[in-house]
Amino acid sequence: MNPHAKLITLSSLILGTTITITSNHWAMAWAGLEINTIAIIPMISKSHHPRAIEATIKYFLVQAAASASILFSSMINAWTSGQWDITQLTNTTSCLLLTTAIAMKLGLTPFHFWFPEVLQGSSLTTALLLSTVMKFPPIVILLLTSNSLNPSLLTLMAIMSTALGGWMGLNQTQIRKILAFSSISHLGWMTIIIIYAPKLTLLTFLLYTLLTSAIFLSFNTSNTTKLSTLMSSWTKTPMLNTTLMLTLLSLAGLPPFIGFLPKWLIVQELTKQEMTPAALTIALLSLLSLFFYLRLTYFTSITLPPNSTNQTKHWYINKNTSPPIAILTSLSTLLLPLSPLILSAI
Repeated sequence: MNPHAKLITLSSLILGTTITITSNHWAMAWAGLEINTIAIIPMISKSHHPRAIEATIKYFLVQAAASASILFSSMINAWTSGQWDITQLTNTTSCLLLTTAIAMKLGLTPFHFWFPEVLQGSSLTTALLLSTVMKFPPIVILLLTSNSLNPSLLTLMAIMSTALGGWMGLNQTQIRKILAFSSISHLGWMTIIIIYAPKLTLLTFLLYTLLTSAIFLSFNTSNTTKLSTLMSSWTKTPMLNTTLMLTLLSLAGLPPFIGFLPKWLIVQELTKQEMTPAALTIALLSLLSLFFYLRLTYFTSITLPPNSTNQTKHWYINKNTSPPIAILTSLSTLLLPLSPLILSAI
């Protein structure tokens, strides 16, 4: 991509995200979401591959429909209450329409179909932006309107997302699709607690962003997009594969890694809210996700592929790991002892 175009695109992403998360007016929040959508489209389609163009069209259609629904929801609310303030969402129809629109933007079940396909058609760095930065503004809108939303609907969508994210990720061989279903599963954890503990949702998203960034950047460094490539990557970058293995276990939510903290706190909060069946269900469904995380970890730890592969070998091996990856993987694996400081901050 042209450096000037890249600068404009990244600046627009930052601008759109900032406008949405700092606005109290529905029109400004909608404008920020539109700027974000327009900014990410050139990054998805920059390879000019048919799969990338298909992913771009799918992304544009879904996001345009979701943005129109958000605008329509805010207009219905303004028509009945005279309020354009985001926190003053009082109309029942507006609440249901907004929940549907935000679920479309995030990729929550049952509006998840576009997300794995779009990630599969994007590069690893663009997939990282779609999984983290592009999810932040819709989550902030959910946080601002959490007092007005329907708890039963959000709980149902959250449990469905956790179940589908774990179930659909079991038979995948493409790394980007596995991480897409991982994102859907984690969004279920964030959504189920958003009404009862909004700060806990924000903490879960920040830790998920940290872990996912480390994983995507590690895969990007080793140029790994399939499980068959992952099996032979140990000989190229053994140290990076070791830290990647630990980061995957952290994303799976296993102690003593930092990924265990948000799941533990969410289950604890749900139990306090007398939602023990929901807490038990979502904890058991996370075992599905744990299975494919362990499968990824197993493939990462294989020093030699178990059978002959038809893939081309890399004649040049880049062993220079960038400092951000080292910092992110270190935080992903060693941050749990600092959890009292994190909890005191929220």
